[in-house]
Amino acid sequence: QVQLVESGGGLVQAGGSLRLSCAASERTFSKYAIGWFRQAPGKEREFVGAISWSGRSTDSVKDRFTISRDNTKNTVYLQMTSLKPEDTAVYYCAAGTLLSNWSRGYEYWGQGTQVTVSS
Repeated sequence: QVQLVESGGGLVQAGGSLRLSCAASERTFSKYAIGWFRQAPGKEREFVGAISWSGRSTDSVKDRFTISRDNTKNTVYLQMTSLKPEDTAVYYCAAGTLLSNWSRGYEYWGQGTQVTVSS
């Protein structure tokens, strides 16, 4: 069982930056791919990006968001820059055995962290 805890969310003005963290309780965290998803009110959950256990990342918002991981700290990061009001959502991280763009590809989920971007 992998427990994930997101942090780093908050209120930021448009054009600003935030770095979200996803910390895991499990020592085998380094074996998991980690995905980031977001869900805005009234919308479906959306894939943001993911990173494999080896550090290979796939981003859906390539020009503005970057995913990285530090396996020594059991933590994955989502660095978000040039934020826009449409980035407002609850952001979730999830762990799975394979890198995937789909939420069903992940077994364990965090509780989410709110990101609000004001115009």
